[in-house]
Amino acid sequence: MKKLLLCMIAFFIVGASMAEAKPKVAILATGGTIAGSIDSAVATTGYTAGVVGVDVLIKAVPEIQNLAKIEGQQIANIDSSNMRDEIWLKLAQEINKLFASGVDGVVITHGTDTMEETAYFLNLTIKSDKPVVLVGAMRPSTAISADGPKNLYNAVALAADKNAKGVMVAMNDKIQSARGVVKTHTLNVDAFSSPDFGDMGYIVDGKVYFYNNVAKAHTKKTPFDVKNLKELPKVDILYSYSNDGSGVAAKALFENGTKGI
Repeated sequence: MKKLLLCMIAFFIVGASMAEAKPKVAILATGGTIAGSIDSAVATTGYTAGVVGVDVLIKAVPEIQNLAKIEGQQIANIDSSNMRDEIWLKLAQEINKLFASGVDGVVITHGTDTMEETAYFLNLTIKSDKPVVLVGAMRPSTAISADGPKNLYNAVALAADKNAKGVMVAMNDKIQSARGVVKTHTLNVDAFSSPDFGDMGYIVDGKVYFYNNVAKAHTKKTPFDVKNLKELPKVDILYSYSNDGSGVAAKALFENGTKGI
């Protein structure tokens, strides 16, 4: 009887421990409007992007601690129009390390100007099907109606969801795939959509609902390995039109170190 009682107690302790276990989510901050600031609560333009640090962003939304075990890291603090190859490479390598160390999901706070480019780059270079969620804001953190805190809460909820896979964008309660997302407005909080593929799902009160599966071929079995790269090869885009003499421009680019066009 005593042994049975001890077994039952142990069972309930283990069960309670498992029920309380939260996924580990790392928040990697890169700047953008979500970290923007201006000396006016009513201003939603004219702010400086990339001012607020990751610790402040996390403290502004204490409710995310109920969703996951949170750790934060400042990767950069820039206006995303200034996004560079070096930051992309650092993000990809750090995310791969985090997943290898046991982190369950990653959230990247990011400016909206180049969010879709970063999302697709990571979709090609992250060797895992664990969730990576990019999130930003259309209004600075100092605005009365700042959308950043709610977006961040939703992003953590998505990164912590057991059904979430691969690289996604979470903005304005909607979930977009890295391969399909496009920024369609410069001011509206509903600034992102997926014209060709449609939304992947939505988030309500911290609950995630999917319309379809996010995992694509590149998400886990990507042939692009950035583990040992020191820098990304330089590839330029050359616009061509009839009688443009683009051969001259292409030759000049190759002579200046371009690896591909």
